[in-house]
Parts: sequence; structure tokens; C-alpha cells
Amino acid sequence: MSASGGTKAIVAALSANLAIAVAKFVAFLFSGSSSMLAESVHSVADSGNQGLLLLGGKRAKRQATPEHPFGYGRERYIYAFLVSIVLFSVGGMFAIYEGYEKIKHPHEIEAWYWPVGVLVFAIIAEGYSFRTAIAESNQTRGKLSWTEFIRRAKAPELPVVLLEDFGALVGLVLALGGVGLALGTGNGVWDGIGTLCIGVLLIAIAIVLAAETKSLLLGESAGVEDVEKIKASVVDGDTVTRIIHMRTLHLGPEELLVAAKIAVRHDESAAEIADAINAAEARIRAAVPIARVIYLEPDIYNERAAAAGTNPGKSPDAPATPDEPATPDASATPDAPGTSEAPGGTGTGSGTAPGAGAPPETGASSPSPAASDASAPRDDSGH
Repeated sequence: MSASGGTKAIVAALSANLAIAVAKFVAFLFSGSSSMLAESVHSVADSGNQGLLLLGGKRAKRQATPEHPFGYGRERYIYAFLVSIVLFSVGGMFAIYEGYEKIKHPHEIEAWYWPVGVLVFAIIAEGYSFRTAIAESNQTRGKLSWTEFIRRAKAPELPVVLLEDFGALVGLVLALGGVGLALGTGNGVWDGIGTLCIGVLLIAIAIVLAAETKSLLLGESAGVEDVEKIKASVVDGDTVTRIIHMRTLHLGPEELLVAAKIAVRHDESAAEIADAINAAEARIRAAVPIARVIYLEPDIYNERAAAAGTNPGKSPDAPATPDEPATPDASATPDAPGTSEAPGGTGTGSGTAPGAGAPPETGASSPSPAASDASAPRDDSGH
């Protein structure tokens, strides 16, 4: 998702929610409808949420620093998580409290035309915002279903706006139903029931948002398509013969870290290996432009190590995958060429710390702490 697309959807939602919040508050003052009060607070919370998303997007563009060498891309995830908390506490819990109070102490709705008119206006405004979010999402959604798009999207803004607008539209229908039943029966309890339903809906949406943004905060790998593109780009069939193992991690929605141990021919010179690594990095960035930080560590592939069945990040008993042969454990023979970094390291890494305007660098260099962290854990035998 492009930042501009997300910003357009956020601004459309913010404009709609601010106008709706004012109209709902006016309708509540004239009618005394608890559904209208709950919807008013809901719109205010949504407006604050869009403000948080815009703030997160702005702060994520800051340049990388020595203290934060990989930049601030994950700030967008943090602010999206705050949105779920605000939606849960301010929107959902308040609506449940207000609905309970209205059921316990019901009263008739006055000036019914105010809440009905405002709700119809709000449905039109939220529909416009929802339509904008759908149009922006369709540019990046591809063939994914809406559920898959919300679960797999690495940029949090559009999924958040989509769920918020969807919840707002359903909430408005519930509020309209509660007000309509209260007016038709003369029993204000229906207004309270509609308010309770709005609260339950908002809490359910907040839980979904919290779960998805939590996964992004913990760190997600690249998508399946990007992983396949990276694998195809690394191996040249000449100097780089295969990938021993590889890890990817999103540093932000549009910043990807790639770390891989690659197999090279044993008779290649250091200069030839460095040139091959530089070429592989260039191919990766051409195939997946968001790959901003790349660490490639050369090693010699060993058949006996692959047959040992161990693999970085997997249990010792897990079988090695064909393109991710495992590093040897302590049972491997000492004289076998290792497929993990030995003391002193032979790693070759390159890349740039992400940040707005930071150009990617290409070139081989001596191993750095970041490159060592990216490589597989070594055992006590030093293999």
C-alpha cells in the first residue's frame, strides 16, 4: 500500500467523522437519545483514531539514528495498535455503559426528527468514506478476499479505516433501528438495546484490530510472493549456487530486511564472491524494491550437514527443507565444512539503515553485529 493511498482514505474518513460527530451531538441535545450519544462518542473516537494514524505515518518517516539504526517504520504499527485501544475503551465500553443506563432508566425520545435526520446524513457521509477506503484498497488488494487483505496487509492504515467505516455503518443502522423501535413502541428501552449492540460491535472490531496489529508489532516476514522473488533473485547458478537458509522481516510497511546464508563455490576468490554478493543484492532490490536492508553471508554448502536434519529456527528433530539445509550440530564431524558462522565469522553483509530518503547501498563488507545476528545460531563445536 502506498503511503499516499492510505493518507487519502484517512483524510476522507477524518472529514466525514468530524462532520458526523457535530451533527450527532446536536441531535442528542435536542432528542435525548442514548443511541445518538453513543454514536457521537463513537464518531469523536474515530476522528481521534484517524489523527493517530496520520501522526504515526508522519513519525515513521524520520531518519534512522544510531540509537534506532533500522529507522522508525514500525511507528505506524504502534499508532494503529493505539487505535484499537481507543476504539475499545472510548467507543465500545462507553456505548455499553450508556446502553445499560438507558435500559435501566428509559425515557421517551423527544424531537424524533433530529436523530432520524442526522442518522440518514451520517449513513451517507460514512458511505462516502467507506467507498473511498474500498477504492484505495482495491489498488493493492489484488486477488485477495477482504478477509485475507485485512489479515495479510503489512500497512495498517487501510485495514483500520475499512474496519472502522464498516463498523460505523453497521452502528448507524443499529442506532436507526433502536430509535425507530423506541418511537414506534413508545418504549425507550429499545434505544438502550440499540446502544448496547453498538458497544458490542465496536469491541469486536477493536479486538480484531488489536490482534492484527500485534502480529505486525511482533514482526512479520515478507509475503509468499516476495519471498519467492527474493529466492529467485539470489541464486545466479554461477558463483551463488543455492540458498542455505534465509530470513525476512518487515521493519515497517515499506521496509524489508533480508538476511541469508548463501552457498558459493569453494574455489572462488574473495573479490569474485564480493562481486557476486553485490550483484545478488542488486537483483533482490530490482525484484522487491522494499528490500532496503540486505545481509548476505557466503558459506560452503555441505551435504552431510544438510543430512543432519537441523535447521536454524527449527527444532533439532525437524527435517531440513530442500532449499534450507540445516547447519550441522555438535554431532557433525569437526573437519566437515560448516554451514554456519564459525568464530571470527566469514559473513559478508551490506545494506542501509532505512529512513526517509536514505539511498540503498550495495557492496560487500566485513561482518558487523547486525550481520552476525542475521546468521544462524552456531553450536559449541564452532561449526
